[in-house]
Amino acid sequence: MPLVWDVPVHDSTRVRDARVAAERAAAAAGLDADRTAAVSLVATELATNLVKHARGGQLLVELVPAPFPADAPAPVLLVQIAAIDHGPGIGDVPAALSDGFSTARSLGAGLGTCRRVADDFTLHSAPGRGTVALARIGAAAARGAGPAVTHELRAGGVNVPFGGAETSGDAWAWVRSGERATLMLADGLGHGPQAARASTAAVEALHGCAHLTPAECLRQLDTALRGTRGAAVAVAQVDSGAGLLRFAGIGNIGARLREGDTWRHLLSRPGIVGVHRPGTLREERLPWAADRTLVLHSDGLPSRWTPPAGTELLSADPAVVAAVTLRDAGSAARPVRDDTAVAVLAPTPRDRG
Repeated sequence: MPLVWDVPVHDSTRVRDARVAAERAAAAAGLDADRTAAVSLVATELATNLVKHARGGQLLVELVPAPFPADAPAPVLLVQIAAIDHGPGIGDVPAALSDGFSTARSLGAGLGTCRRVADDFTLHSAPGRGTVALARIGAAAARGAGPAVTHELRAGGVNVPFGGAETSGDAWAWVRSGERATLMLADGLGHGPQAARASTAAVEALHGCAHLTPAECLRQLDTALRGTRGAAVAVAQVDSGAGLLRFAGIGNIGARLREGDTWRHLLSRPGIVGVHRPGTLREERLPWAADRTLVLHSDGLPSRWTPPAGTELLSADPAVVAAVTLRDAGSAARPVRDDTAVAVLAPTPRDRG
């Protein structure tokens, strides 16, 4: 089931909570003592920065699939730590990432050390709007072994369970078969353990769908989810060789595709996978190019959110794009009443025009 620790960090007493959550995630991922220490260090430093420089924020700790797909029967899972705030922003990001630049009265590790000990580390900051710092850490054996430079696509996401629960009813995953990369987002009906059971069944079944089209995959997922309460599911597939995006969805999963400087809505059919699948499945087919970005989200996100803008952000790690989308769509005037997940599929920076 999707394990997520959502830690609000508004004073120094919550820094310990962030560290404990990170260590629990490391244990769930089976990390050794050295990698667990790295996870603990990164979580502590990022939580401390939220208190010292951003007047507080949110630390999300979760297990996520690797940002590049693999032709493997099981995904490589990493501990992802995202620090999200609405603070003043960082004026000089390169300086903040340099060694020797540490936060006042912090551990002295600094963001530069976080970047060095993490497998992936990205910092995005906009003056007056806030900062997202994101790190991923996996097993020592996997460090430096990933074939990132050979992949044309990458994916990332964030997941926030409703009410501070450690289990989310939303889940996302992706798989690859040859030149096809398939991204799925599932929202189990309602929230809590039974919703998580449905979305987990969808993730497990996806790994047998890598060679199928989205419509065919949804039919297979419908069978896999019978006996659960069901889920809304969207499936997007990019064929890099053909320059083609295929999309099909059932239920209330939002999907937007960036084409150049514009955003297009992709539509799902009404229904519930595993409970009530429509007789016919409409599959959209659209060109895929280096300027495309696809955002999938569950209905925990407001339907009228503003898509992210700017080539710098859209060229960032897809999980950072997802975190900024989540942050900027949030509003104290609209209480969240469900789990919320955002998943992003994008070309690697070298492929962008």
